[in-house]
Amino acid sequence: MNQTRSFLLIAWLAVAFLLFLEWNKGPVQAPAAPATVAALPDPSAAIPDAAALPDASAVPAAAALPAAATAAPAAATAPAATGGLVRVRTDVLDLRIDLRGGTLVGAELLDYPVTKDQPERKVRLFDADPARFSVAQSGLVATAGNAPSHEALFRTEDGRNDYQLADGQASLELPLLWTDPATGLTVRKTFVFDRGSYALRLREEIRNDGAGAWRGYGYQQLQRVPPPAVSRTSGLTNPEAYSFVGAAWYSPEDKFDKRKYVDFAEDGPLNKDATGGWIALLQHHFLVAWVPSGAEPQRFSLATLGEGTPRYLVRSVGAPFEVAPGTATTREATLWVGPKLQEKLEAVAPGLKLTLDYGIFTFLAQPMFDYVLKPLHDLTGNWGWAIILTVLAIKLALYWLSAKQYRSFAKMRAIQPRIEALKERYGDDKQKFQMAMMELYKKEKVNPAAGCLPILVTIPVFIALYWMLLESVEMRQAPWIGWIQNLTAPDPYFILPAINLAVMYLTQKMTPTPGMDPMQKKMMTAMPLVFGVMMAFFPSGLVLYWCTNGILGLLQQWIITKRHGDKPGTTAAVAK
Repeated sequence: MNQTRSFLLIAWLAVAFLLFLEWNKGPVQAPAAPATVAALPDPSAAIPDAAALPDASAVPAAAALPAAATAAPAAATAPAATGGLVRVRTDVLDLRIDLRGGTLVGAELLDYPVTKDQPERKVRLFDADPARFSVAQSGLVATAGNAPSHEALFRTEDGRNDYQLADGQASLELPLLWTDPATGLTVRKTFVFDRGSYALRLREEIRNDGAGAWRGYGYQQLQRVPPPAVSRTSGLTNPEAYSFVGAAWYSPEDKFDKRKYVDFAEDGPLNKDATGGWIALLQHHFLVAWVPSGAEPQRFSLATLGEGTPRYLVRSVGAPFEVAPGTATTREATLWVGPKLQEKLEAVAPGLKLTLDYGIFTFLAQPMFDYVLKPLHDLTGNWGWAIILTVLAIKLALYWLSAKQYRSFAKMRAIQPRIEALKERYGDDKQKFQMAMMELYKKEKVNPAAGCLPILVTIPVFIALYWMLLESVEMRQAPWIGWIQNLTAPDPYFILPAINLAVMYLTQKMTPTPGMDPMQKKMMTAMPLVFGVMMAFFPSGLVLYWCTNGILGLLQQWIITKRHGDKPGTTAAVAK
């Protein structure tokens, strides 16, 4: 084995990685219209499979929000009337809440523009427009009598429809009220918004002033239409082509699980019991998630709704409970509406951090982010410099391995003239040539396989960092220096890819190619160009990593080649 095989190994791993990403995209066309969710049995003794709720496919009318930031699919079914909209603004969120059910029908993230070029266009996670429909709903269902579902009409206690977190104010409450004079049931649904938080706390106070006991159960659900399809031609320039988009759930027993939207109907119903879990809808960099009270048993379910353009629903139904006459009880839940900020997600609920999916190299990417990249960012205040220092740390950690590789290269380069002489001696007799070359390796104590092990270590690190750059919202649109103002986008002027191409070419020129025929040498010469062009469309943060890694490797290889390279007598003619 020689360095040719090392380069071919890199090529093979790169192609395999790209094929793996392509395979994981799934179909981009809209799925077929699924069946409507079925009504469920009376939850008299246990948690129901899914609540006998009002028609979940009813779509509220579009809220008075700015135009959506992305292209939308075809419109869904005709909208139903709203009960009036309440606007809530905090320091990080701009929300619209429909008084019909207290449904969140609009949510913009004030600190996250869609693009850096148009900072006024914010990322939107909820939208009442049927073409971009995405909402968070909650409600109660009575086993007998009335209860406010997500279609019941609430009212604000003070009659206002606009709330804003004032400067210096720690939290803001929005109380919504529903009453049933016939039964004496009163439900106060209060949303609590904390400064700097994407976690909305929901508190439902259920008071029974009637003559008989009230029995029922609560639920929370998320639903949306299919997201806009991502073009396959966008390739590596669009990370959304590879990020997971679909539903996820967590239970302490079975841990994290997920399902793509297109697999909702094919994989069948969920109906998973959990206490202390959560449900979520995921997309690139962002998520919405309901976290029920950890003390209340839940049953999670998935469903597809509607005709034509389907809507996907994930639901959590709580265990039945009773409110005696003259008493009250309180249910609590948390709704996360925001980015996948790892530290904050972990503080909201166990396992919620797992919604940040680094793929098959999570075991490597997660500790690398937690213990290397993020601390270095805290030190430097810049993700670009943190990446460079991460490369330096990895190089130092693998120094002995790389040194062994480059010493092997130096020895092979020193005996390369002797290998060429063997090739001329044996001509077309490849078997004798290979035997003579292996005998020479043995005599000179050269191990050509020593050059492969460092590459096998480097490639997983490279892929892990690739997923970190794609999925870590902390690095989204982060600047480095000068022309690099977005590490998660390609270099706009191709400066880093050009430097990377030059480094790869010089590395290839310094790498020995003993026994290689002219055609193979041409392929090896062209390989830096092929990889250099391909890397031009990678996120610039990744190219920065690979370029820094290449420069340090080239410097180390040059030093070791000078130290352990050509020695007197090593280039002597082969004895006849």
